[in-house]
Amino acid sequence: MSKVIVMDHPLIKHKVTILRDKNTGSKQFRELTGEIAMLMAYEVTRNLPVDEIEVETPLMKTKGYCIAGKKLGLVPILRAGLGMVDGMLSILPAAKVGHIGLYRDPETLKPVEYYCKLPEDVAQRDIFVLDPMLATGGSSSAAINFLKQHGCTSIRLVCMIGAPEGVAVVQKEHPDVDIYLASLDEKLNSHAYITPGLGDAGDRLFGTK
Repeated sequence: MSKVIVMDHPLIKHKVTILRDKNTGSKQFRELTGEIAMLMAYEVTRNLPVDEIEVETPLMKTKGYCIAGKKLGLVPILRAGLGMVDGMLSILPAAKVGHIGLYRDPETLKPVEYYCKLPEDVAQRDIFVLDPMLATGGSSSAAINFLKQHGCTSIRLVCMIGAPEGVAVVQKEHPDVDIYLASLDEKLNSHAYITPGLGDAGDRLFGTK
């Protein structure tokens, strides 16, 4: 079974609380989403391998470290996942970015793919799938499936808010994919929205509602 890591850093808790507030406007919502993603990047990358190297300071030579292992890739799920990209890139500027477009069918609540563009060497990268909300788990699970079909073997899912139902789906369908959350909320309501949640992350990011 995959791990579920819920981050309890005070800065993340503080910023998530402001993010939830219905009076937080789109500009501040976008800024907070980027800031939370940046803070989450520290925990998500905690176990990246490093190589020991020699570096020369103005005073002497000493040992240092550089990131080793696979190159990194960010794959936001459109459209709300876009809000997390800049924050992650501020910490991981060399990462390549792919995109997977999914929408939830209002009748079946199942994910439907409408776009997929990935780096050519995606299979050789450690991949972080980005989506602010892990609700039913359908979109995240489908995106992970697409990545596995392209040969990816090292995948982590990074979401700001998660519901137990979505976590259970991803863990069942992808027990090899660890899940990183800024908050694990109570449950889904009858419309498959996370409660207490923060509403529709895409609409709040882009001011479309």
